[in-house]
Amino acid sequence: MILQKIKSQQLLKECPDWLPDNTHYLVQMGSVAYGVSSDESDTDLYGFAIPRKDEIFPHLKGEILGFGQPYKPFESWQEHHIIDPSTNKEYDFAVYSIVKFFDLCMENNPNMIDALFVPERCINHITSIGQMVRDNRKMFLHKGCWPRFKNYAYRQMHKMEIKQAHGKRKELVEKYGYDVKFAYNCPRLLSEVEQILTEGDLDLQRNREQLKAIRRGEWTKVQLYDYFNDKEKQLEEVYNRSDLPALPNVPKIRALLIDCLEHHFGSLGNALVIPGRLEETLREIEVLCQKALK
Repeated sequence: MILQKIKSQQLLKECPDWLPDNTHYLVQMGSVAYGVSSDESDTDLYGFAIPRKDEIFPHLKGEILGFGQPYKPFESWQEHHIIDPSTNKEYDFAVYSIVKFFDLCMENNPNMIDALFVPERCINHITSIGQMVRDNRKMFLHKGCWPRFKNYAYRQMHKMEIKQAHGKRKELVEKYGYDVKFAYNCPRLLSEVEQILTEGDLDLQRNREQLKAIRRGEWTKVQLYDYFNDKEKQLEEVYNRSDLPALPNVPKIRALLIDCLEHHFGSLGNALVIPGRLEETLREIEVLCQKALK
């Protein structure tokens, strides 16, 4: 796995020691996942890891909620521009605690939703726990995706007009009159949220030819703004007609999170009270006893 390889080369500066060996899901994001990459594309890797048990359940190490300095659990590790000297590839990492990852997915954060729905070939590393989450990825989708994705699309349109670009982005602005990398993300986000609202599913590469054309500078700024305004009106109607639930199914998502944690740690009996778990266990014992008496 790439994280373990880079760690062995002592290239990671701020990465917690436990993280590479406890990463359960790591996928390539960005233009590669969207099917519009070039040979110059950087490698953006997103995923989740499971911290130590007492990081997730701080009461196990004596923390008392509301007493003393507020406890700050591990949420994410991010490190950029890491160059592997053996391949000369440049990596950007963003690895989240499984708890934070679930929370962001439940909010329908576009980056996290994209990470769940990348094509199979973009999966760099996945364990049985990572597969559990990926297999249940549609569980996280709800109508709250629309305001979240729309807000992200607005930001991309604003960034497209950036005046103080640097490096490669400055070259793009000088060549096309706007930043085509930011520009293609707006139609991408609107296409994604339309798929989610109408199908309850997501194919990140469905509109790749359109996105490639925008990256080549074949759309004018006027075309992009007209597209955004027309699409926004259409999606308001799509949102109103969507059969997706209005809100996330929190109990079901929480149960999946607990299932993942128990696969990693074993029983959480000393860390967490799970409503109904005792009654369920007693029913199972009763059934086994009845079978034994027959």
